[in-house]
Amino acid sequence: MGDLKIDYQGLPGLVEKEGRQARARRGRKGRFRRPLLRLVRWCAVTTVLAVLPFFVLVRGGVEAYHAWGLGPWLSLGVGASASALLLAIYAWVGSWKLGASAGTRRLLRRGAWSVGLAWVIYALVYVAGANVKGEEVRAEYRSLHPLIRVAASAVFVLDGETGMTDAGRSPEDYRLMGLLVNEASLHFPQDDSFVHALDLRTRGRREWRNQGLAMAFWLFGFHTLRHRGTADHLHLSLRLPR
Repeated sequence: MGDLKIDYQGLPGLVEKEGRQARARRGRKGRFRRPLLRLVRWCAVTTVLAVLPFFVLVRGGVEAYHAWGLGPWLSLGVGASASALLLAIYAWVGSWKLGASAGTRRLLRRGAWSVGLAWVIYALVYVAGANVKGEEVRAEYRSLHPLIRVAASAVFVLDGETGMTDAGRSPEDYRLMGLLVNEASLHFPQDDSFVHALDLRTRGRREWRNQGLAMAFWLFGFHTLRHRGTADHLHLSLRLPR
C-alpha cells in the first residue's frame, strides 16, 4: 500500500478539455437561443407598436369624454389627434432609420395620417356581417356612441370571431325577454342621441378569449360585465360623464 502512487500529470489537460467542451456546448446553445430571443423580442415590440395607436385613439377619447365632459365627436377628435401624432412619430422614426429625404419624410407622415383617418371613418360607418348576430343588429351599429364603434372595430381587427349580439333596445325588447324594463339602461339612446352599451358574443368561445375580450375593453376605459341570465354574453358600456 505504501508504494501506491497516483499520476496527476494528465489531470490539468483533462480539466481543460472538459472546460473547452462545456464552453462549446454553451456556445451552441447560445447560437440557437440568441436568435430565438431576438425573434420573441421583435414580435413583442411589433405587437405593442401595432396596438398602441388603437389604444391611444380609444382610451384618449374616453378620458376626454369623462374627464373634460366633451361631446362624443370632440372626444373622438381628441383621441384621433393623439393617435395621429403617434403615427407621425412612427413615420418620422421610420424615415430617419431609412435615411429618407425631407420630402419622403413628409410623404410618410401624410400617408400615416391618411391611413389613420381612413380607418376611423371605416370604423364609424361599417361593420362586417361576420361580426354581427344579424342584419337587425348591424342596422343598430350607427346608433352606438362613436367611441364604442371605434373600440369595437379595433377589437374586431384583433379578434375577427368577436360578434355583436345586441346594441340598441326598446322597452318592448325587455318585455319580449321576460325582463322588467330598465329605464336607466344604457342600451336606450341617451341625451346625446347615442346608445352607450353593446353586447358581445361569448358562447362557443374559449374562456381565455372571453377574458381577453373583457380585459381589452377594460383597458380602453369601458365598464364590462359578464351576463349569464338570458344568454351568456359580455356587456360593455360607456358611462355618462358627471
